[in-house]
Amino acid sequence: MSTSANGNGSDGTLSAARQTEVSQLDRVVIRFAGDSGDGMQLTGDRFTSEAAAFGNDLATLPNFPAEIRAPQGTIPGVSSFQVHFADYDILTPGDRPDVLVAMNPAALKANIADVPRGGTVIVNVDEFSKRNLSKVGYTADPLADDTLSAFEVHRVAMSTLTQGALADTGLGKKDAERCKNMFALGLLSWMYHRPTEGTEAFLREKFATKPDIAEANVLAFRAGWYYGETTEAFGTTFEVAPAKLPKGIYRQITGNTALAYGIVASGQRSGLPVLLGTYPITPASDVLHELSKHKNFGITTFQAEDEIAGIGAALGASYGGALGVTSTSGPGIALKSETIGLGVMIELPLVVIDVQRGGPSTGLPTKTEQADLLQAMFGRNSESPVPIVAPSTPADCFDIALEAARIALAYRTPVLLLSDGAVANGSEPWLIPDVENLPDLRVEFAAEPNAPDGSGEFWPYVRDPETLAREWAVPGTPGLQHRVGGLEKADGKGNISYDPDNHDAMVRLRQAKIDGIDVPDIEVDDPSNGQARVLVLGWGSSYGPIGAACRRVRKHGIPIAQAHLRHLNPLPANLGEVLASYDTVVVPEMNMGQLAMLLRAKYLVDIRSHTKVAGLPFKAEELEEVFTDVIKEVVAA
Repeated sequence: MSTSANGNGSDGTLSAARQTEVSQLDRVVIRFAGDSGDGMQLTGDRFTSEAAAFGNDLATLPNFPAEIRAPQGTIPGVSSFQVHFADYDILTPGDRPDVLVAMNPAALKANIADVPRGGTVIVNVDEFSKRNLSKVGYTADPLADDTLSAFEVHRVAMSTLTQGALADTGLGKKDAERCKNMFALGLLSWMYHRPTEGTEAFLREKFATKPDIAEANVLAFRAGWYYGETTEAFGTTFEVAPAKLPKGIYRQITGNTALAYGIVASGQRSGLPVLLGTYPITPASDVLHELSKHKNFGITTFQAEDEIAGIGAALGASYGGALGVTSTSGPGIALKSETIGLGVMIELPLVVIDVQRGGPSTGLPTKTEQADLLQAMFGRNSESPVPIVAPSTPADCFDIALEAARIALAYRTPVLLLSDGAVANGSEPWLIPDVENLPDLRVEFAAEPNAPDGSGEFWPYVRDPETLAREWAVPGTPGLQHRVGGLEKADGKGNISYDPDNHDAMVRLRQAKIDGIDVPDIEVDDPSNGQARVLVLGWGSSYGPIGAACRRVRKHGIPIAQAHLRHLNPLPANLGEVLASYDTVVVPEMNMGQLAMLLRAKYLVDIRSHTKVAGLPFKAEELEEVFTDVIKEVVAA
């Protein structure tokens, strides 16, 4: 690397002065962990951004407490951010960290069990006081005995070194110490040859109104980098080459941001204004935060006083000729259920985003789960069917938002979009699509009376013969006066009707409309050319761990097939045939087996359900073991 007089490389990065052994790796998993006030999410996000800019494929797993400020130095207050980056396409944020950066004893104790033998542990020794050790149940200092003998441990006085680097800035001790996360980031950036100019630019922009804080963070970041460069403790640095991804323009994106962009694109491709009526709730709030930035694209965001008002505003916007959207998590879906039923009754487009989390009740606000499927299917009174779609990855959230909008607009129905915490908060490279290749979502509003009896009236429930969708009339259109409401409608006219035969007909019509939605066939990934006897079927964020586990099984020469559902209601037309063509079907879910139950009931197939409700996503290694055991049973039978 060439150097300049100011100590920076010719490309603007910090430059190396001493020679270290460089080890070439194909992948690395790093976990930053500390107190909830230590800035671990920011640290991990910045490292991720530089990995993305460098060209690595990557996946992330943020993990943070539900409390805004949990008790300092305690295990419930530990916040972590895991990033997996590689020179090939990867599917998960990694099972176990190759490197753990622990900013205090709580972070060490909460995460050390996940580090494999021989893994690297970097600790901030300044926080290992008797008081902090006792808070988490350490009776002795684990850095002074053989507790960590199985790992490569680096004891770094991050707090002291950061304060020393900032001694001449005029910052107080407390403010200076807050920059220690940037010291850690600088050290890891040196270890893995990450670019540095992007982080420095980011810090100056983030703290533009507080230039002294900006420069303090930059100095701490540089101090960490130069510590790695000058200390003899680190004799080896590591390089992970860029991944060979399809050509195009990429950016790092989280699932929630991708959802928001998908909603923006839906508005642009439909030509409709968009209203998000919502109420903040973890882990869905970032959808609101992002959409609020895009008023120039015809997006209106309305933060209502509660969940019920939020969806009411969204449905009202759809009645007025806009695309109504609401976002929430599982507890909010419970509150929105009556208005979703109203949307089913009056047959208007509505996109309902549910970023699932652990429950029941308030449950686990910052942890992931897939347990709202049955609520999405049946969580309303009477027969009120809705389509359900689910993204498989953070980047897929963009496409699934467009798909939800397509179905809602074409079939005049609420659509449930089931994301989850792992997808929403995780990130990966996103290939920015060509706008012209996005689906055409334009709709035609009713423009003239349509009564089949020639009366010159507008009947709101005259249906398209193919989609069974009713006509959509914008209120105020001359001659198209009509009524809607929560009481049963007379077929065609839309007047209130209590006739038993009419109610029977309307219920069946609404169901037939959902059943007839155009859904692509499910595709099976089976490299064995039909030799596999076991099929693994997933949905939602289980896509990555299932795919990674199947790769591991195949490396052992064992055939296994994989398929993934993005449409959960209606299901793909060929799904029954696919399920019946395998001896055994395994369905891993982060719930107690909800999809498995639905598939058993519909297709009469003996599904092998594998469940997990720990608030954490599946690991590839655990699924590999499950799949291998199932295949052995099938072969032995």
